[in-house]
Amino acid sequence: MSDAHTIRNLTTLVGLRSTEVERLQSDMAAQTAVRERYQKNLERLTGLYTDSGPSGALPLALSVNCGNFKQAVMQMADQHRTDLHLHEANMAVSQRALNTAWAKREVLDQVLTQKQKHVANEQQRVDAKRQDELATQFWFRGQVK
Repeated sequence: MSDAHTIRNLTTLVGLRSTEVERLQSDMAAQTAVRERYQKNLERLTGLYTDSGPSGALPLALSVNCGNFKQAVMQMADQHRTDLHLHEANMAVSQRALNTAWAKREVLDQVLTQKQKHVANEQQRVDAKRQDELATQFWFRGQVK
């Protein structure tokens, strides 16, 4: 396989890995937004059952209703906490996938850079050899006269 073909293939692979990294980054951003929504909802729910005031000063029917409301809100907050923990676990898996994809992209980019340097050095060596040969030919022509 020629060097130009190898470089072209490596460039394509680096581009594909970059696209994968960008996709995973956008997925992480979306997951982060969802986590923030969960956290804000939890703050609001907690505020509903902690800041609603004592229910003991109310008549019995209203007190029971307020107690049932607080209990329902607390259960909903607990469910949100559970969902948040599951979501954060999912985010951790996504973060590891992003880190892996980023590492693979960096390795391919380093291989591409090394190959490009190798090809550039080889081309410089060939050019230097050609210039030396031309200089030798000119020197011989000068000696013949």
